[in-house]
Amino acid sequence: MIIVQVFRNDDGSIDRFSIKGHANFAKRGEDIVCAGVSAVTVGTVNSIETLTGVEMDAKMKNGFLSASLPVLEKDGTWSQVQLLLESMVLMLTDIAESYGKYIQIEQVK
Repeated sequence: MIIVQVFRNDDGSIDRFSIKGHANFAKRGEDIVCAGVSAVTVGTVNSIETLTGVEMDAKMKNGFLSASLPVLEKDGTWSQVQLLLESMVLMLTDIAESYGKYIQIEQVK
């Protein structure tokens, strides 16, 4: 199972997330759940860095991704980053609605 943890501040904003595990929906190379989660999460990190210039502290290895934001002023860039992160959560939630046996999303405060 893939465990997604989304870490939120008291105001509800996201400051980091982590993804652990494998879906085991299908054999390696054919697992659409793992592929979808990877595309969404890595794509989000890349989008944040490319579109906003904010470099996340990201660590990735087989079956694991964690990404943390640096301290940001709550300005337009911060709002853009939050929009991209909330979009990621929405996409992962959509995957979980179809493949809930293989992915779990936890909102952590």
